[in-house]
Amino acid sequence: MVLFMGAVRLAPSPSPLFSFAQSRLRFSLSKYSLSVSRYGSSKLSRILQARLQSQSADAIPEVKIQSEQPEIIFLGTGTSEGIPRVSCLTNLEKTCPVCSKAVEVGDKNRRLNTSILIRHPRTSGSCNILIDAGKFFYHSALRWFPTYGIRTIDAVIITHSHADAIGGLDDLRDWTNNVQPHIPIYVARRDFEVMKKTHYYLVDTSVVTPGAAVSELEFDIIHEEPFLVHGLKFTPLPVWHGRDYRSLGFRFGNICYISDVSDIPEETYPILRNCDILIMDALRPDRSSSTHFGLPRALQEVRKIQPKRTLFTGMMHLMDHEKVNGELIKLMDTEGLDVQLSYDGLRVPITL
Repeated sequence: MVLFMGAVRLAPSPSPLFSFAQSRLRFSLSKYSLSVSRYGSSKLSRILQARLQSQSADAIPEVKIQSEQPEIIFLGTGTSEGIPRVSCLTNLEKTCPVCSKAVEVGDKNRRLNTSILIRHPRTSGSCNILIDAGKFFYHSALRWFPTYGIRTIDAVIITHSHADAIGGLDDLRDWTNNVQPHIPIYVARRDFEVMKKTHYYLVDTSVVTPGAAVSELEFDIIHEEPFLVHGLKFTPLPVWHGRDYRSLGFRFGNICYISDVSDIPEETYPILRNCDILIMDALRPDRSSSTHFGLPRALQEVRKIQPKRTLFTGMMHLMDHEKVNGELIKLMDTEGLDVQLSYDGLRVPITL
């Protein structure tokens, strides 16, 4: 059964850009590192100078031609605070290996808020469906939209109402002011009630000061039943994201996406059967937290669900991309498990 609820709207050239941004970053950090060295903080100075020396034109990707095949683009694969952590980079007593690497543009440990974009080619043109727009969404879009030739946002689907999933809703004004008249937001009733408080001026635009421009959003309430977005069927995957906190994953085609999860209810497992690609939360390498799977638990779930391929997401700074992937790849030989970490900017061709 397909259930679609109506809107509940309450009121009416990249290369120079990246070169400029890189040059500004190089200038500001060089200035900062010199001032630090005068006060004896040589460790931080060396870290920053080493990272600056590693910058090159190769780190800035060229614009890619749009693909005719459906694909997923990972806009972010990190935790709410992102990687690198400022607290790690300013810690002069202890070096964080992952955050130190993540300073480098292009390093796969560099992670922003977890989010994916589904590019769904149609005869009328490519349809871009975003899952979550967190507080770092602007930075993800700045990095990957010009790179991959993405212009429109045809819909946003929300997994839950934490800041790393909805904190970027305000930034959608750039699209509704300059690209398209509005953006539909698909959200569960409980999360919409949160938005009515956190983003009250987007839900009820009558409170906005006359002349001010805010995101023009149309809110469509979804339930834990299948719904359609521009002709593509999405089936919610209800999960727990901490005690008594409900979050949603989504299945579209044979792709299952679960970004924030601490436990999977039994009634959700049947929806996960015959999954070609599973994208799942894996916060840290050693154990789970009260709100997220750690890698050991995530691997247990992979063995139970048995997808053809798994890509983990939502990693914190304890997850070194190369080191963890080096261990995960061994599972193909020992257990036949195709499991790897995703990374920001990863493109995965899919079949819908």
